[in-house]
Amino acid sequence: MATKAEDVLKDLKSGKYAPIYFLQGEESFFIDEISDFVENNALKEHEKGFNQIIMYGKDVSITDVLNNARRFPMMADRQVVIVKEAQNIQNLGKEEHDLQLINYVKNPLPSTILVFAHKYKTLDGRKALSKELEKNVVFVKSEKIKDHLLPSWIESFIASKGHSINNQTAVFLAESIGNNLEVIGNEVGKLLLNFSEKTAITKDHIQKYIGINKEYNTFELTKAIGVKDVVKANKIIHYFSLNPKSHPLIPIIALIYSLFSKIAIVHYNKQKAEPELARLVGVPPYFLKEYKIAANNYRLGKVIDNISYIKEADLRSKGVDSGEEDREILRELVFKIMH
Repeated sequence: MATKAEDVLKDLKSGKYAPIYFLQGEESFFIDEISDFVENNALKEHEKGFNQIIMYGKDVSITDVLNNARRFPMMADRQVVIVKEAQNIQNLGKEEHDLQLINYVKNPLPSTILVFAHKYKTLDGRKALSKELEKNVVFVKSEKIKDHLLPSWIESFIASKGHSINNQTAVFLAESIGNNLEVIGNEVGKLLLNFSEKTAITKDHIQKYIGINKEYNTFELTKAIGVKDVVKANKIIHYFSLNPKSHPLIPIIALIYSLFSKIAIVHYNKQKAEPELARLVGVPPYFLKEYKIAANNYRLGKVIDNISYIKEADLRSKGVDSGEEDREILRELVFKIMH
């Protein structure tokens, strides 16, 4: 049975280790968090030289992994075997080799902690290996957090570090960085290094230590598009073109798509009461007004057209039928959307 990453980490922090962890899914943040904790804490530092083995999927087969897992620890109570990028294990998914892993899963060596960090993919749930893993090991399905839950996750994450952030500032951070927990975690980590005492994180802190400009960021771009402020939208696009490494195109397109997806929901649910509509849109009630204004500015037919423009720009940003610079793709996209 699949287990939540938060529950696994809670057990690990209390010193409870299992013989096998299989961590899989699209969201790499939780996979890294668990595997890094085991790597850093399961053994004492002096035990790691003989008893901690780090392997990479592209370099090993199932047989290699299991041969190491079946070793006994040297001068320690246990050993740790971690397979990073496990989705690249050479023969994973082939019946004969999956059977080897199934046999080990049913009877693991108690003195070994075996961790599979299987990123960006999931096993075929219909196959025997996936079913046996769900039954017999600590099995984590690490899924992307939905956009509307991201601010709450940021609040909890910062609280776990001994600091605080209010919901509006968390929304600002989420909208500015996008739905990438690894990037958010890294940026928040760098920000918090600047505070030794409990601190309430503000937009000024984010601007100063993460480098998100309060006027020129993706959050302000989507607001400008929503209210049809052409001048401000173009100023922000120009600012992005001067700092392309800090403002990659693909996450910007994803946030513009999120904006118009929410506007479409408003159009299709106009008759709903505001609390229910806010829930459907996936925003706190006090943000709903912005999406209702945007829905007035973009009729449903235009919203549908804009979503097709966004999908086209997304393909071009990934090099499909395009050799254009990112800034030109974004400039053209916003022009089509707003005119």
